[in-house]
Amino acid sequence: MPQITLPDGSSRQFDTPVSVFDVAADIGPGLAKAALAGKVNGEMVDTSFVMADDAALSIITAKSDEALELIRHDAAHVMAQAVQELFPGTQVTIGPAIDDGFYYDFARETPFSADDLTKIEDRMTEIVDRDLAITREVWDRDTAKHTFGDIGERYKVEIIEDIIPDGEEVSVYRQGDWFDVCRGPHLPSTGKLPKAFKLMKLAGAYWRGDSNNATLQRIYGTAWRDKKELNKHLTQLEEAEKRDHRKIGRKLDFFHFSDDAPGSVFWHPKGWTLFRQLLDYMRQRQDEAGYVEVNTPDVMDRSLWETSGHWFNYRENMFSTQTEDERIFALKPMNCPGSVSMFAQGLKSYRDLPLRMAEFGKVHRYEPSGALHGLMRVRHFTQDDAHIYCTEPQMEQECIDVVRLVLDIYKDFGFDDVIIKLSTRPENRIGSDEVWDKLEGALSNALDVMGLDYILFPGEGAFYGPKLEFVLRDAIGRDWQCGTLQVDMNLPERFDISYVDEDGSRDKRPVMLHRALFGSLERFIGILIEHYEGKFPVWLSPVQAVLMTITDKQDDYVKDVEKRLKARGIRVTTDLRNEKIGFKIREHTLQATPYLLVAGHREMDNGEIAVRTQKGDDLGTMSVDDFANKLADDLVMLR
Repeated sequence: MPQITLPDGSSRQFDTPVSVFDVAADIGPGLAKAALAGKVNGEMVDTSFVMADDAALSIITAKSDEALELIRHDAAHVMAQAVQELFPGTQVTIGPAIDDGFYYDFARETPFSADDLTKIEDRMTEIVDRDLAITREVWDRDTAKHTFGDIGERYKVEIIEDIIPDGEEVSVYRQGDWFDVCRGPHLPSTGKLPKAFKLMKLAGAYWRGDSNNATLQRIYGTAWRDKKELNKHLTQLEEAEKRDHRKIGRKLDFFHFSDDAPGSVFWHPKGWTLFRQLLDYMRQRQDEAGYVEVNTPDVMDRSLWETSGHWFNYRENMFSTQTEDERIFALKPMNCPGSVSMFAQGLKSYRDLPLRMAEFGKVHRYEPSGALHGLMRVRHFTQDDAHIYCTEPQMEQECIDVVRLVLDIYKDFGFDDVIIKLSTRPENRIGSDEVWDKLEGALSNALDVMGLDYILFPGEGAFYGPKLEFVLRDAIGRDWQCGTLQVDMNLPERFDISYVDEDGSRDKRPVMLHRALFGSLERFIGILIEHYEGKFPVWLSPVQAVLMTITDKQDDYVKDVEKRLKARGIRVTTDLRNEKIGFKIREHTLQATPYLLVAGHREMDNGEIAVRTQKGDDLGTMSVDDFANKLADDLVMLR
C-alpha cells in the first residue's frame, strides 16, 4: 500500500503498486494528459514507472524546468528514427540533449546535404503525428548485442560491450518499429513531442571524440516547448549572428588571428586601446578595494605544478617543455602557484592579513583546435586574477566584499542581470570533508547574509575548493559565465605556507581565496563587443571622437583642436582626407565612433566645432572647451 507524497506536502494512499501516470490520473484528467514524466524521490522516470513503496513524487509537465531536456532527448530519438527511415543502412551512434537543443551522430558513407535536413525535419513531423507509444524494455546484455549486431548497428554493439558490464541488463526504448539503447526517461509517446523543433546544421565528429576513430556525421537541432519559444530562439540566433564579435572585430579593426599562433590574439591599436581601458579600470577599482598588484613568471618548473596538483589534474591542458639539462617546465595555465610562492617570501603576520594580491597574468592552456572560437575560446589569454590570503574568521567577510565588488563592476558595463552559481565538492578532490564543509559554508553564508539567490551545482567545484560562478545576461538574453570566486584551504597546506598568529605561533595556515572578475579579458572583450554590437559607451570606446575637415584649409586648425582635446585626456583622431564630408561622416558612423566633430570655414573662424553623435543626433556647434566639458560630464554619468 504505497503512500505517495506530492510537492505540496499532501499524500495519497494506494492499495496496490501504482505508476506515475496512475497518480496523475488520480489527481485529475488534465494532469494525466499533460504528464510527460515523473520525478520519484528526486530521480526522473517515465510515466510508466511503477512505485511499490512509499515515495515522493512530482509530475513533470511542459511547464516544469526539467521538461526541456526531456523534450530535446526525445527530439534526438525522433530525428534518428526519421534518418533511418529515409536513409536505410545509416547507423546511429550517440544522441544527447545539449544546451538549446540536441544532436545525433550517424555513420553513413554518403554525406548529408542541407536539402536532406528539410526532408528529415518533415519526416520527424510525420512521426510525431503517428503518436507512437514510447516504451521501455529491459534486455539481457547478450540479447542486446546480438539484436543490434544482426541489424548492422556495430557502434551500438561497441557501446554495449564497453559501457555495460557482463551480467547487467540493457535499457532499450522502442517507438513503433524503431528502438535504441538508452537510459531514459522519455515521453509517453511521440505525439507528446511539441512540433517546435528545427534542424540547424551539419558537422563532422569523431566516434567517441577520438581523432583516431572513424569520422561520423553530426546533425544538430534545437527543440522547445512551443513555437513561440522556438521563434524567440531563432530570432536570438539571427541577432547573435549580426553581433558576432569576430565580424565586428574585423570591421572595427580590433584584432586578427593567424595559423602561425592558433588560439592567440593579434591586437591592433584600437583593440589594444580597448584592452588597456579594461586594465586601467580594473586597476583603479582594485586600488580602491585594497589590493596590491604583483606579477609572476610565465614558465615554472614541473615540481611547482606537482605540488599544486595541476600536473595530475590538469596535465592534458598544459604546455610543457624540457630543457637540455632535462628539467621540465610548464607554461602556467593558472596564476595560483605563482601567487602562493609570492606569499611564501618573507615572514607574514596576522597583522598583514587580509593580503589581497592581484595579477593580470598571461596564462596558456591547450584547447583542442576544434574548440577554438575567436576571443571566446583561446589558448593564450589574460586573467584579472587575485588571491586573497586571510584568517578563517576573516574568510566570510572577504567573500562578501568580493561578491559586492563583482556585482558593482558588472553594473558599470551594463550587466544588471547576474546569476550566481555555487559549485560544491567534486568526486576527484583534495582535502578532508571537514575542510570542505568550512569552505562551502563560507560561500553559502556570504550569499545568505547579502540576501542573494543562487543555484546549487553539487559536485562541480574545483579539485581544491568550492566556487561561485557569476553568469551575465547580455542585451539579447544570452548567458555568459565570467567571474569566479573560490575558497581554498588545500593549496596553503600543500605549499606549507603560514603566518605568525597573535599567540606567536608560526604555523597558522591562511585561507586562500581565488578571485577573477572579468575572467579572461579576451573573452570579456568578445562578450562586450556582442553586448554593445560594437557601439561602446563613450568611456570604453577606443576612439571617443573623430575630427573631420570639410576642406584642407581647416587642417592646421583641426590639428590644433586635436592637441587640445588630447591634453584633456580625450581619445580623438583626425580625418584630413580629401573626401566629401558626407562620406567621412558615414564611414566613421559605421566605425561606431561616439562623437563626430566637423570643422569648416565658419567653425574655424569662430574657434568652434560642429558636433554629431554616432546615433545621428546633431548637437550643433560649440567651443572646444564646451565639448571637452560635455564629454567629461558624459563620462561621469556613464561610469
